[in-house]
Amino acid sequence: MAPTPPKTGLFVGINKGHVVTKRELPPRPSDRKGKITKRVHFVRNLIREVAGFAPYERRITELLKVGKDKRALKVAKRKLGTHNRAKKKREEMSSVLRKMRSAGTAEKKK
Repeated sequence: MAPTPPKTGLFVGINKGHVVTKRELPPRPSDRKGKITKRVHFVRNLIREVAGFAPYERRITELLKVGKDKRALKVAKRKLGTHNRAKKKREEMSSVLRKMRSAGTAEKKK
């Protein structure tokens, strides 16, 4: 969105409104919500390593292996509820597949 032009001080017209100076506020604690720390990243990786993938995640990876990206998206959307979550999950599963393939090629080279 384009930056709004400065207010004129008049109460009519396109830039109507009282002229004020914008205050620089300190960051709020709620701005940090959802930021992944080192500890959270470590714990999630450990849980994924121990517990493995959920059945629907395994199905998505199988669909991605055979090249059915759209079907994988549909499965993920059905399980997760929203299109954006499904896209993120599909991308996550495809990155896991890429890592598995690269690890496999590294094993073969040795």
